[in-house]
Amino acid sequence: MPNRLAHETSPYLLQHADNPVDWWPWSEEAFEEARRRGVPVLLSVGYSSCHWCHVMAHESFEDPETAERLNAGFVSVKVDREERPDVDAVYMEAVQAATGQGGWPMTVFLTPDAEPFYFGTYFPPAPRHGMPSFRQVLEGVRQAWTERRDEVAEVAGKIVRDLSEREISFGDAAPPGEQEVSQALLGLTREYDPQRGGFGGAPKFPPSMVVEFLLRHHARAGAEGALQMARDTCERMARGGIYDQLGGGFARYSVDRDWTVPHFEKMLYDNALLCRVYAHLWRATGSELARRVAVETADFMVRELRTAEGGFASALDADSDDGTGRHVEGAYYVWTPAQLTEVLGAEDARLAMHYFGVTEEGTFEEGASVLRLPQQDSVFDAEKIAGIRERLLAKRAGRPAPGRDDKVVAAWNGLAIAALAETGAYFDRPDLVAAAVGAADLLVRLHLDEQARLSRTSKDGQAGANAGVLEDYADVAEGFLALASVTGEGVWLEFAGFLLDHVLVRFADPESGALYDTAADAERLIRRPQDPTDNAVPSGWTAAAGALLGYAAHTGSVPHRTAAEKALGVVKALGPRVPRFIGWGLAVAEALLDGPREVAVVAAAVDDPAARLLLRTALLGAAPGAVVAYGTVGSEEFPLLADRTLRDGEPTAYVCRNFTCDAPTTDPERLRAALSD
Repeated sequence: MPNRLAHETSPYLLQHADNPVDWWPWSEEAFEEARRRGVPVLLSVGYSSCHWCHVMAHESFEDPETAERLNAGFVSVKVDREERPDVDAVYMEAVQAATGQGGWPMTVFLTPDAEPFYFGTYFPPAPRHGMPSFRQVLEGVRQAWTERRDEVAEVAGKIVRDLSEREISFGDAAPPGEQEVSQALLGLTREYDPQRGGFGGAPKFPPSMVVEFLLRHHARAGAEGALQMARDTCERMARGGIYDQLGGGFARYSVDRDWTVPHFEKMLYDNALLCRVYAHLWRATGSELARRVAVETADFMVRELRTAEGGFASALDADSDDGTGRHVEGAYYVWTPAQLTEVLGAEDARLAMHYFGVTEEGTFEEGASVLRLPQQDSVFDAEKIAGIRERLLAKRAGRPAPGRDDKVVAAWNGLAIAALAETGAYFDRPDLVAAAVGAADLLVRLHLDEQARLSRTSKDGQAGANAGVLEDYADVAEGFLALASVTGEGVWLEFAGFLLDHVLVRFADPESGALYDTAADAERLIRRPQDPTDNAVPSGWTAAAGALLGYAAHTGSVPHRTAAEKALGVVKALGPRVPRFIGWGLAVAEALLDGPREVAVVAAAVDDPAARLLLRTALLGAAPGAVVAYGTVGSEEFPLLADRTLRDGEPTAYVCRNFTCDAPTTDPERLRAALSD
């Protein structure tokens, strides 16, 4: 018999709807039930493409005896971290403070007042590697609750007090300057892996936001070392198993330092961020590899993640059926020599093994290999390799596909809109720009209410009940700003302004300029979450700083510019100390140091080929954070177009920054020079 999760829209929660555990969604009613029964709350947090979440569900939550113990002694609450990042952030902070580590599934025991007192992540069904079994944990917590209730309450109260006293260093609310940016670059150089690209050791995550900073720093300051780190990292990732060599798109991370074996889940946010980074790398270098990866990643998102409503689904699972009924991580993507021979024949299989780095012993599990592109001296027939790719992709399409989480997350769709709009513009792919517009239309139509308040998620054309958090407002605004520049449609600038007004009013501290992850009128948790660090995605804090700065450049709004500068104070504090974890903040700081530049292109008609060439030149300018407005003379679509006239009757470009403008030009080469000096 389905439990209470059967009525939810989250694919992750629905995966647990048939568990024998009497799950509750996160709600006040769940905590009222715990108070009524006098029992603690088990909070279990995960997401649909999380491998170990599936493992714990199968081992424990599908087990009738374990479920019986949970139902008898606890109120069990299941949370999708992608729907409720605020709940996840608050309790993850507690887990990390108590244990020194975190991750998913996250397992936290709470009092009926939602105060945490015992923590963990994955617990096995039997004691293993020094870890207690999940049943042992349940029994220990039950005994403590029954026999030492006062002690439990004291521990819970102390944890909440400690969390409330943890303050973020905001610096002096002044943005970083050349000194802090240089210190950050030096710190990244020290952590850089020159043999393999990327930063740090295993597991290795794609450092998309740090690469964006490196590209912007090179564009502004001409630092060749920064460009080299960006270029080499992107090449190593693109040649590694973390990149899907057949279908395009990136996996979540590499379990090794060489980018060989990925954790196979594919997230929308990774692919959106990396698509944009590779497009920007091509813009900086003309690299054919960067162009191919940007386009293939964009095509992957549109082909495999776009929903029927025009938005983008949040993830593809790491696991799939291996053909025998077993759900196995990576089964959809890996190949043995025998499988290659079956599809390609002996001769082409040998060529494919050589080209894709497939070995007899395998690079993954059970003799299978992850396809990659090892560096080698051999010259390959491009047409032959394309044919091999096509045949392997067709064969793979017949395998059981990984599950897809169809939930549309506002923030991640904002990132996808920015990536697809720019990639479409750079590579003359109007279909990609149209896909970006379709996702933006969905967000406006379904996620925005009459007051321009955002819903965090939707699914199957139905908006979710959870309110948008700071990253939703910031990333959607970022996407809309990119779309405005590419399409010349000022309505997207207007929508970005609506969202950023909420940031100023509902998410910002009016005194310090600090930003909170949840709105002032959001549900009260044990702590109002506030995290400025960039991890898997730009933090709401730094994303908001970037969008506020871009909007101010478009409109001349002093409040938005001031808010962006204040928000960047945290980058001044953290950039020199932990540059790997404030990459987007450093990228925004580069935009501020450069101006950012404001480009207006005016024409007598928007479809004038000469005008379109000027627009393309403007969009391909690598000046950090530059904004572009495009339209006809007298247009009121963009503030930057006001009072702009044609020069000698020709389409004309204007470049300004810091209240100073260059001479207007009708020459694309002069415009290119003005954006790269």
